[in-house]
Amino acid sequence: MAIECSDAGGGCDGTGGTGGHQAPATTSARDASPPVHASPPARLVPLLALACGSSVATVYFAQPLLVTLGERFAVGSGLLGVIVTVTQLGYALGLLTLVPLGDLLDRRGLVTGQLGLLALALLAAGLAPGVAALRGALAMVGLLAVVAQTMVAAAAALTPPARRGRAVGTVTGGIVTGILLARAAAGVLADLAGWRAVYLASAGVIAVLAVSLRRLLPPGTPSAGVREASYGRLVASTVTLFARHPLLRIRGALALLVFAAFSTLWSGVAQPLSGPPWSLSHTAIGAFGLAGAAGAVAAGVAGRWNDRGLAQRTTGVGLALLALSWLPIALTRQSLWALAIGAVLLDFAVQAVHVTNQTLIHAVRPDAGSRIIGGYMVFYSVGSSLGALGSSLAYATAGWPAVTVLGASFSLAALLLWATTRRMGLPGDNPAVELPGSWPGSAPQEPRNPGPGAPV
Repeated sequence: MAIECSDAGGGCDGTGGTGGHQAPATTSARDASPPVHASPPARLVPLLALACGSSVATVYFAQPLLVTLGERFAVGSGLLGVIVTVTQLGYALGLLTLVPLGDLLDRRGLVTGQLGLLALALLAAGLAPGVAALRGALAMVGLLAVVAQTMVAAAAALTPPARRGRAVGTVTGGIVTGILLARAAAGVLADLAGWRAVYLASAGVIAVLAVSLRRLLPPGTPSAGVREASYGRLVASTVTLFARHPLLRIRGALALLVFAAFSTLWSGVAQPLSGPPWSLSHTAIGAFGLAGAAGAVAAGVAGRWNDRGLAQRTTGVGLALLALSWLPIALTRQSLWALAIGAVLLDFAVQAVHVTNQTLIHAVRPDAGSRIIGGYMVFYSVGSSLGALGSSLAYATAGWPAVTVLGASFSLAALLLWATTRRMGLPGDNPAVELPGSWPGSAPQEPRNPGPGAPV
């Protein structure tokens, strides 16, 4: 993907148009791909949102089914989180090994190919004869579900900088909706036709979306410098990017803590809801996730606030709400209304921070959007794994109070991190950065300075 150029002035800005530096209208050899001047086709962003939501949903199907899967495959309560953890570990591996390919290969072939393989992995999960086969299939599901992040990067790359936050917000809103509907749909299908139907039906949906995107998604050509890079060096450059940009490390650490809190709730809540005093069905447990539908609203709102330069304020408000959400969540055994209120606050907060993070990190190096988002989502996946495993162990050790203490701890740690680093890691603080386009013979990218007051 080339560095996007703004419509006004014919300039090309390495921060995605947010900075004050104007580059000449001509592009160098390493940026030979044509700049983006127009919005993508009207139907594409909503379709990407649907495909992203459907892909990410596959990672969360197991959450409302954990008790049933534990009974079916004789897995103890303390190890139920492993079923979610193997999926998240596969997701983390895919973020490091597959998402960077979005900067190297044609995006249409990459996206549709991964969707096709994801459909096959879901089919294998639905037909798994034992717990080992199920875990292996779910690890592959996690590995291939990272196609959602390739599609987020594609949406950002295809949209002009002035409207990028809105596009990322729309696509991320689809992801949030997919996560929420994953729980509800998994619960309903499990009650009607058994847990296997959840994965088999999803395989069919993913296959249809692969065909649809094949027809509508425009091909993407990487920049000249990236085309010359080897795959190994392209993957290694993801680590280099995070080593040299404080903003990426800070936002990645926030993602780890925020999604650890998120996973602590949603990976652990099935156990108290399935037992006394509530004893809810799969459908009721899955539908309970819809209480967090405010998260989809938060994604769109946060995207618009980012376009207005309010990223710092959005982050602070979101993290404060995240910490407060655990007060009503702690009362889950006394009141389902309290859990609903806490879930609304938590999902709203998580998605507001998540959209803000993705918009800011993509602006650091738009030409490396897939690698940056992939590296960032590794933090997300590690946090989700940590929350899932920690939640099941905490519940087995001391019940729901221990789970709420764990989730609140993650949330307060994120708020403290933001408060102590909010003035650090401004884009443009770093010297010239070597990336795959900076192999011998090509000039390093000049640092961009977005000016005083830019949000972290």
